[in-house]
Amino acid sequence: MKRIYTYAGFPATRNLTVADIKAGKGKRKFVQTTAVNRIEAAAAQVAGIDHLSIVDHDLAEVRAGAPDTFTTAALMASDYETHQDILRAGIRAAAAGADAVYTLRSFKAVELLADEGLAVQGHLGLVPRLSTQIGGLRAYGRTADEAMQLAEDLRRLEDAGAYAVELECVADEAIAEISPRTGLITHSIGSGGAADVIFLFQDDACGDTENPPRHAKAFADMASARTKLEAERMKGLTAYRAAVLDGSYPDAATSIAMKPGEHDKLREALDKRRPFHE
Repeated sequence: MKRIYTYAGFPATRNLTVADIKAGKGKRKFVQTTAVNRIEAAAAQVAGIDHLSIVDHDLAEVRAGAPDTFTTAALMASDYETHQDILRAGIRAAAAGADAVYTLRSFKAVELLADEGLAVQGHLGLVPRLSTQIGGLRAYGRTADEAMQLAEDLRRLEDAGAYAVELECVADEAIAEISPRTGLITHSIGSGGAADVIFLFQDDACGDTENPPRHAKAFADMASARTKLEAERMKGLTAYRAAVLDGSYPDAATSIAMKPGEHDKLREALDKRRPFHE
């Protein structure tokens, strides 16, 4: 565990630092997943997940569950319109305890964030929110020309000051050739095993996605457990309603009784009292 100060100047501990991740490039694999609340975050930390990818709005909740896990906060493209909005959001996230920030916006946006000392992760390959520009949701880098374009974009991203990049649905061979040739930490989501960091959404990894993407693999079956849990919820609510209507709930076992003799005293006192609405 490493001791650090956050961007806001508060002492903290982390399983990894940016320097550790850079030093591990080409030497070990890092494991990354998502979290949206403290329960998922805590589970990931206990499981030994290296790296969390979250939305910046969830940062306080996630930090409550995983105070020590390296966490990248995504500055969602549609949440922040101008470069200054992105910069303010990035500084807020870093001050709140994010170890890095993610943006799919322009190289200029990356440069603005990096110039303030923030660790910045970009996104190349299939970028779902920009997928219309490449003809829809499809694999990327399956031709040499497209893989070379990716390599050029990686160079531009690195020149802008990014330290890492998410590569989505890129051909495995392309990543195997390009990753060792870039200083960027490469994150693979659906892009094979040659990248430095392997990324899979927690819902996908835990089998809690109804129609998972092709690249996902479930290592558990939370969906079945959730179906059973929801069935028990309906069972409980239906029986509760019926019990209230037939008078079997609340009963003596779930109600509070007055002390012995006090009920009679109450009735006598009420009988002698002037009527409420006289």
